[in-house]
Amino acid sequence: MAPVSEEAVTRGQRTHPLTAVVQGALFATAAAVGLVSTILNGDGWGNLGPALSLLVAVVGGLALGMLAGYVSWRFTRYVIDGTELRIDSGVLTKSSRRIPYERIQSVDIAEPLVARVLGLAELRIEMAGGKNSRTSLKFLRLDDAQALRRILLSRAHGEAVSEAPDEQRSIITKVAPERVVIGTLLSLDFLFAAVGSVALIVSAIWFGGIVVALGGIIPMATWLAQIVAQRVLQQWDFTLSRGERGLRIERGLLSRTSQTIPYDRVQGIAIKEPFVWRRFGWQRLEVDVAGYASSPDEQENGGASSILLPIADRALAAAVIAELMPRASVDVPRTHAPRRSWPFAPIGWRFRWIGADEVSFVAHEGWVQQITSIVPHPRTQSVELRQGPLQRLRRVATIEVHTPKGPVNADGRSLDQADARAMMLSQLDRARAARR
Repeated sequence: MAPVSEEAVTRGQRTHPLTAVVQGALFATAAAVGLVSTILNGDGWGNLGPALSLLVAVVGGLALGMLAGYVSWRFTRYVIDGTELRIDSGVLTKSSRRIPYERIQSVDIAEPLVARVLGLAELRIEMAGGKNSRTSLKFLRLDDAQALRRILLSRAHGEAVSEAPDEQRSIITKVAPERVVIGTLLSLDFLFAAVGSVALIVSAIWFGGIVVALGGIIPMATWLAQIVAQRVLQQWDFTLSRGERGLRIERGLLSRTSQTIPYDRVQGIAIKEPFVWRRFGWQRLEVDVAGYASSPDEQENGGASSILLPIADRALAAAVIAELMPRASVDVPRTHAPRRSWPFAPIGWRFRWIGADEVSFVAHEGWVQQITSIVPHPRTQSVELRQGPLQRLRRVATIEVHTPKGPVNADGRSLDQADARAMMLSQLDRARAARR
């Protein structure tokens, strides 16, 4: 089937009828997971056995989900006119979400597992600022979602709609799955969870407290599963490419996501170097993007992620940073934390410093995991100098360069108070000059 035309979209239409099936599968999965958790905690559903309870949960969740999905699909339409995208929905209470093209920041495509099997995709539209900045259309044929993304982005930028299947892109790098797996296995949080699980099992066998130990093993196993899901499954076959409007990220083993990082919306980049990774010269890059409704690491399964590169050597990481922040560098004149700041970080004070050049502000901290935050001067929202009672006694202060909520925290903690004040004033001057 050919992609939907602009004329057909303008008339307004529903999403794909199989949306109800996908919603039902999601409800059934949630019900099954909830029931398994209940059983593992020692509870149950009356006199029903575990197998029968699981069957009831899956069938009931599927039926209720498909019913709710059908009703939602039946009363939802989307319309594109000359000035905005409009999404009308609701059965008893009608709502109409209107999205002016000029407020659109990015349009991403997500393919949850069930939708992917059926050849469907979710279109996620990120808007500028404010609460509830994300709107989505669930679910469209993949070709239709790509065509609609092309139309929305073209109108958001005031351009003619391209007839090409998608914007032209050149691949910057592909992260091999085995490298993602190795990086996960060598991360400290995975090692801690794995060692903790083994210790609990050995203790339970040695002391015979199997039932008691389950209370600790289950949370540890859940932690391990979350790490694997976030670091391996969601970053599988990670591909970073260069497009006309930004960097495109495609990733995921079970659920697939296509995400765009617009060049002009990048607010800062964090370089993270876990303890073991530093021995191999590996880094992870995370990015603050204005307008993205995101939480640390990863939001919902397959949602917008802050991860720009899951694992890379220093040369590749520097090249990717240069794509988004030309001329930005971590090699800047540095102001280090003084020795008298050791009560606030007995070991970590040695690794704390800040610096700036004509392009960006840079902050570095951490010894187990070292984090370097880079903020371009035009993206500085405000600068704060903070000094608590103990800091006053030690003649140190903290400078905070504020950016949108995200992984980048450009803070200089417990620096010499005179250095911190001087840097605060000079950073304000740099930010004003850069915005002019």
